[in-house]
Amino acid sequence: MSHDPYLPPDQRRLLSRFWESAAGFWRGGSAWRAWFLVALMVATVFLQLWTQYLLNFWNRDFFDAVGRRDGQELWRQAQHFVPLAAASIFLAIVSVWGRMTMQREWRQWLSSHLYDFWLGGARSRRLRFMLGEHQTPEYRIAEDAKVATDVPVDLAVGLLSSVLNAITFIGVLWSVGGSLVLPAFGRHITIPGYLVLAVVGYSALVTAAMMFIGRHLMRVLGESKRAEADLRAIGAHLRESGEHPLAPDARPDGRGIIGDALAKVIAQWRALCWQLMGMTLVSQTNLLLTPVIGLLLCMPKYLVGLMSLGEVVQAAAAFTIVQAAFNWITDSYARLAEWRSSANRVASLLLALDEVKAEAERPANLDVAAGSEGNGSRAQAGRPSGE
Repeated sequence: MSHDPYLPPDQRRLLSRFWESAAGFWRGGSAWRAWFLVALMVATVFLQLWTQYLLNFWNRDFFDAVGRRDGQELWRQAQHFVPLAAASIFLAIVSVWGRMTMQREWRQWLSSHLYDFWLGGARSRRLRFMLGEHQTPEYRIAEDAKVATDVPVDLAVGLLSSVLNAITFIGVLWSVGGSLVLPAFGRHITIPGYLVLAVVGYSALVTAAMMFIGRHLMRVLGESKRAEADLRAIGAHLRESGEHPLAPDARPDGRGIIGDALAKVIAQWRALCWQLMGMTLVSQTNLLLTPVIGLLLCMPKYLVGLMSLGEVVQAAAAFTIVQAAFNWITDSYARLAEWRSSANRVASLLLALDEVKAEAERPANLDVAAGSEGNGSRAQAGRPSGE
């Protein structure tokens, strides 16, 4: 095995190595099923957007009928709601099936690839003597490979949905909200698309707050997973030492060692708790304030009769949808950090196995080269001088 000092790989190399293996799911024999599931999820996102768009206008028509106290129109709108609700529920179920099927298929493919790489060619035994961050490979394959394949699917579907929702409902906000005229210093100031400007500014504020509070989350998650892996590795080593028939007391200081490892796990868990508490403060505050802010922004035009009750409800709903779309980064920040940590751990295992494979192949190649040279020399020695 190599005795060179171990240098931890940088983030770019880790992510590159992870995707080098994980992207194999979309190639080869599994490609047709993978791309079918991708097409299904994309189609479902577009259909959900269309249904949500129709429900947004249904809100306007329904509450306009409420404002007019029009019982006949209310009954007609109630009938229209039934197929829209049924379509929304059906598409939500299809979305869950497609997303979880993709995650299951991808995890099965990647886990099988990792097991084959780890257990083939006696690499599982050689790996123990390699430097690097590859402790508890069985856990990395069972747990980290799961997170590393689950989260990207959720994030990709969420990102596509957020982009489409933002584009679509910004148009609704612009058309329904229109311009706001404010008196100031004896003049009137016109703010075009004021609801769009408001939702962009508010979303930027929420995103900045979440990024600031959660700026250490990725580091804390990585250290927490590393501490958990160290605790499992030490426990497994102590168990193996205790089960060895020739050295039952090989580690008399084992309780102190595993106690220190447990203390590090608890310390990292406490740091993670504080990070998540701060991020929860921002997310829950935003969840409560967004619909209220949307309604309040519509009140000036509603009170002077420039917006109907239905338009107020429609605009407030669109404001909430757009803000949620812009808020994708803050909503996904914790999961993105979790994915990055798990993907790094899978990549670290892959890089260590790459090194084991290279070390195993290097002596064989040298022997073959030496043998070829020796055979060539003997052949030359055995030839007649006249040849």
